[in-house]
Amino acid sequence: MSTLANGMRILTDTVDTVQTVSVGVWVGAGTRNEPPEINGVAHFLEHMAFKGTERRNAVDIAREIEDVGGQINAYTSREHTAYYAKVLHEDAPLAVDILADILLNSTFDEEELARERSVILQEIGQSYDTPDDIIFDHFQTTAFPDQPLGRPVLGEPEIVEAMARDAIVGHMGKTYSAETMVLSAAGRVEHDAVVALAESNFGGVKNNVRHEILPGRYRGGDYREQQELEQVHFVLGFPAIGYNDDAFYAASVLSSLFGGGMSSRLFQEIRERRGLAYSIYSFLSYYSDCGLFSIYTGTGRDEAAELAPALCQEIRKLSTTLEESEVARARNQLKAATLMALESTNVRTEQMAQQALIFNRQVPIEEQIAKIDAVDTEAVAAIAQRVFSGVPTVAAIGPLGKLADYDTITGALMP
Repeated sequence: MSTLANGMRILTDTVDTVQTVSVGVWVGAGTRNEPPEINGVAHFLEHMAFKGTERRNAVDIAREIEDVGGQINAYTSREHTAYYAKVLHEDAPLAVDILADILLNSTFDEEELARERSVILQEIGQSYDTPDDIIFDHFQTTAFPDQPLGRPVLGEPEIVEAMARDAIVGHMGKTYSAETMVLSAAGRVEHDAVVALAESNFGGVKNNVRHEILPGRYRGGDYREQQELEQVHFVLGFPAIGYNDDAFYAASVLSSLFGGGMSSRLFQEIRERRGLAYSIYSFLSYYSDCGLFSIYTGTGRDEAAELAPALCQEIRKLSTTLEESEVARARNQLKAATLMALESTNVRTEQMAQQALIFNRQVPIEEQIAKIDAVDTEAVAAIAQRVFSGVPTVAAIGPLGKLADYDTITGALMP
C-alpha cells in the first residue's frame, strides 16, 4: 500500500500466473452517508458516473472498455461505493483512465439524468416484484428504523423521482475525496506502475471531505405484508457485531455452522428432516460499528405454522449443544472459502480496498487463517448466547395466516 500526497491510498496484489488485471476505486461512502431527503443519491450517483464525461459519452465508455475485451461495473452498499474493471494486463492504463474520467469528469447531463432516473425507478419496481429481494430491505428498515443504516440502497420511488441534479452533484462533492477513495489492483501488475497511473489520474483530487456517520441504533420489531404468493418469505434476525469486534471470526464460524451449507444445523433440521423449506440459510451483515445475524427461508402457506417454532427451537438449544466436530467443520468451511476466494483477482481487489477502508491496513491471509483456527467451541457458544439474547427482528411477505405472531416468536426464543 502506498499513499499519494493528497492522501489517496493505492494497493496492489501481484499475481504472476494470470494475464489480467482487476482494478477499481472504492469510496468510503454509501447509503449510510445520505440525508433522508435524498435517500438513494449514492446509488443514483453510481449510475450517473457511466452516463458521460467531458471526454466520453455513455456509448464511448462502454465501447472503449469492451473494444479491448474488458468489463466495467459498479455497485453501492450501505457503507461503500465501488467502480471496477477487469482487463488484460496491457490495458490497465486504459481501465484506470476510464475510472478516473467517470469519477472526476462526469457531466451529469440533464437528459441522461432523466433517462437514468427512469431506469432506477424500473430497478426499484423490479425489486418490489421480487419478494425474496425486497424482504431484506423491509428487514433492514425494521432492525434500524428512522436512521441512515435502515434506509434502502435504491431509495424510495418518490424521492428518486424528485431528486435534482444539484443534489446529486452536491452529494458527490461532500463524500468523494482523496482520503475516502482507494484504488486497488490485483493480477499481473507492478506496484510502482500502478502508483504512477494513480498519481497521473488521481493526483489532483482534493482532500476536503470530513464526514461522520450516525452510530447504528438497533431496535428490532416486526414487519408483515400479506400477499397472495406461493411462499412465505421470512427473515428472522438479531443484533450482531461490527468488523472490529474481537468475536468477528467466532461469529463467522457460528453462521457457517448454523446455516452456511448442506451440513449446517438449519439445512439438516428444517429442510432435510422436516421438509419445511427448499431454501434456508443464515448470514452476517457487518458494518463499521454494528451488525446483524439473520436467517432467511421460504416456506409454504401450511408449513409456515411449523416453521417459526422449529427455528426458535434450533436457536434456543444451539449454545448448549455444540460439538467440537461441527465447529471444526465450520472452521474448515470458512478457511476453504477464504482461500478459494483468492483465486479470483476481482475478490483480491475488493478485499484489499475494503480492508484499507475498514482497518486502514491489509490483513494478511496468514493472520485471517490463524484467527479462524483459534475459534473453539467456547467462543462459538459465547457469541451465540450474545447474539440470540438480543431483541429479534422479523420480516415476512406472503400468505401469512398461519405464521406465528411476533410475541409468540419472541416467547419461543426464551430459554
